[in-house]
This record gives sequence, structure tokens and C-alpha cells, in this order.
Amino acid sequence: MAPPTAAGGPGSAPAAPPDGGLTHLAVHRETGEVFAGAINRIYKLSANLSRLREHQTGPVSDDARCYPPPAVRLCHYPLALADNVNKLLLLDYAGGRLVACGSVWQGVCQLLRLGDLAKVGEPHQRKEHYLSGGREADAMAGVILERPGQPSQLFVGTSVEGRSEYFPTLSSRHLAPDPTSPDMFSLVYQDEFVSSQVKVPSDTLSLHPAFDIYYVSAFVSGAFVYFLTLQLDTHGVAGSNPVGERFFSSKIVRLCTGDAEFYSYVEFPLGCAHAGVEYRLVQAARLAKAGRRLAQALGLAEGQDILYAAFSQGQKNRAAPPRQSLLCLFTLDEVNRRIQERIQSCYRGEGHLSLPWLLNKELPCINTVQGDPGVWDPWGGLQVLEGLPLLAERSEGLASVAAYTYQGHSVVFLGTRAGTLKKVGHVV
Repeated sequence: MAPPTAAGGPGSAPAAPPDGGLTHLAVHRETGEVFAGAINRIYKLSANLSRLREHQTGPVSDDARCYPPPAVRLCHYPLALADNVNKLLLLDYAGGRLVACGSVWQGVCQLLRLGDLAKVGEPHQRKEHYLSGGREADAMAGVILERPGQPSQLFVGTSVEGRSEYFPTLSSRHLAPDPTSPDMFSLVYQDEFVSSQVKVPSDTLSLHPAFDIYYVSAFVSGAFVYFLTLQLDTHGVAGSNPVGERFFSSKIVRLCTGDAEFYSYVEFPLGCAHAGVEYRLVQAARLAKAGRRLAQALGLAEGQDILYAAFSQGQKNRAAPPRQSLLCLFTLDEVNRRIQERIQSCYRGEGHLSLPWLLNKELPCINTVQGDPGVWDPWGGLQVLEGLPLLAERSEGLASVAAYTYQGHSVVFLGTRAGTLKKVGHVV
């Protein structure tokens, strides 16, 4: 990889981002410093957005077909300089470092010191070090689970672009305190039969070669890790559609933070509707706390976790979604209640597990004792979890969401694909 470069000091003007713009942002919860991922660069900015540091991540010699990366073993494909698109940018507070994963070398991540962005590690010798072979900047999401007195864990989801034999679509990884440790990014648990990962089965890809899961957002709330995803609807792919159109479903995925074997995997369809029109393509989301006024309006406890999510209209054109968008609100209590109802009904033997892409067929639920670990299985929901519509945007397309509480008011900021920033001052 290219060596890090430092540029500017406190008070200097921000550098113009390289071609392609910025891909990810992370804000330090204590200092307010901003870290920005871009193409071939990672930036560190002060709380007032003055440039502090800059780290170069590319371009590097690579070919997307080389596995493992050319730095590990000679590759028979011709190498060429390739841009390194930042795909994941997370703050590891326990380790005092930034986790920055890119598009080159099959998704290798760099570990950068928070103070000066100096590279302290770049594990790339083992298969567990390669997180994603895709090139899209917005098909991967992750969250770091902090554990007091213990090393943190990385939960990460990524599209696999048909290469499920190389990459799990969802996994939990060790973040070893020593950045040079061979355990860095290794699976939290692995034995002969189960491990801390979910892979797209080869049978699914044989039936539906275009199937993939695109990860939009990830967050931790209570005892659970959540992901918001877009996945190809296997009932609407080209073989069953006369015009070859592809349809996508938004899903909320939930895992227990303490479940190292991923038996607790559950996914439910997610969406919103307004004026008789369905919005099913999730674009962005943000976890927030309900302010006093919002909590009173919705009958919630103040400070309860809520989720703002932006959707585009319909279920087609994932890569170029319609500009007609809708901001919606979900309460995690309601999401968890619906999931629990689904689990209980399955324990009563009602319906099916409803995860054909993962289980390769529709398996019936079995009447059994709830909570018996010997019968745990991943589940899928069928009924869409409908959010509360808050704001319709008809021309610019919602692309990002930020939210906070100010003097009892819940305030939401929305970024559009046209570059406009919108403020929603009174959510309800």
C-alpha cells in the first residue's frame, strides 16, 4: 500500500476531495473530530472542519480477480493501478484507532492511529483478512460492539458479488488489541459445523446468479445488533419476470450480541407507504433517541431508541433509485415485539422459517419448547414492518439521515442526491 501522507495543520482549509467525492464519515463522540473516507484517501478534520491530517490508501497494483491478493501470492492476471474506494470507516475507541476498509486486495482493512492517521496495521495474510471483494462503496456496513474490559468485536455485512466461497455476507470478527496479532479480524467463533458468519449458499446462486445482499446501515441497541439491507427478491428476478426486471426488498436483520454461532439471525421486510404509494428501497437510516415531545406524541418513554429511515419509491432500480423518497420512523420496541411474535408462532409450529435464500427450501416451523438451544434456527418474517411516514421528498432523492435531540425536540437533517441539506425541526 502507499505510505501515509500528512497534510496541513490545525486551522488549515479542508482539501478538495478527490474525484468521486467522499464515501463515509465517522465523528468522534468525545472530541467531535470528523474522519472522512474517500477514493485513495482518509481525512481527519477538526470539529469545525479544518483539515488536520490526510492518509493515502491508493492507488495500488491490483486485479479484482486475484485471490488471495498479489501481496500474498503471485497472481497470473495482469496487475494495474487501481483506485482504493473506502467502503467501511469505523472508530474503535477501545483500540484508539480507525478501521478503514477499502475495495482493493479483496477488501483488506487498514488500522490507523486516531491522533495522526499513522498506519499501525494492515492484516492481509489470512483469508479472514479479506472482507469484501466488491467495488461498490455503499454495499457494506458494519458496527463495532464495545465490551467493557474486553476487546471489541466487529460485526460486518457486505455484498459478495457471486463469490460466496470467499466472503461471508455477514460475520462477527475479533478486533485484537495488538494490530499485528494473527487473530485480527478472525471469526469470533468457528468449529467444524458452525461459526460466526452467514454465507449465501451456492445452491441459491445457482438458481439466482444475481442474488446478493447490500448493506445500508448497522447499529447496536440493547442486546442486539441490527442491519438494514437491500436484497434481491428471488420471486421477482429475470426468469420469472417477462421483461427481466429485478425487484428488491428492504430487510431489517437482527442478531443477539452474545450469539457467537448466529442461531439468532432474524430478518423482516421493512417499508413505508404514503398516499397509497409504497416505498420499499431503503437508502439511509439513523438510530436516535426519542425527545420529550416526540415521546409524548407517540406514547413512548423519553430517550427510547427510534430509527429514522429514508426510502425510495417502489422496488426496482437499486443502483439508480427513483427520486421520490419518504422519511419514516420506526420504534425498536415495536420491531422487537413483532419479531418476538414471529418467533413464538414458529415455536407453536405455525408457518415456515421463511428464509429460502439461506435454507434453500421452505422448512416448516416445528412445535417445540421455546428457548431450547437444540432447535434454534434462523427465521424470516413475511409481513412488512411499516414505518410512520414523516416527510415526502419528490424531486431530489433522500440519501442520508442524521438526527439528535435539542431541548426536548427531535431534529432530523436530511441530505439529498442533489446536494441539498434539509432540516426537519418538528418531527411529529
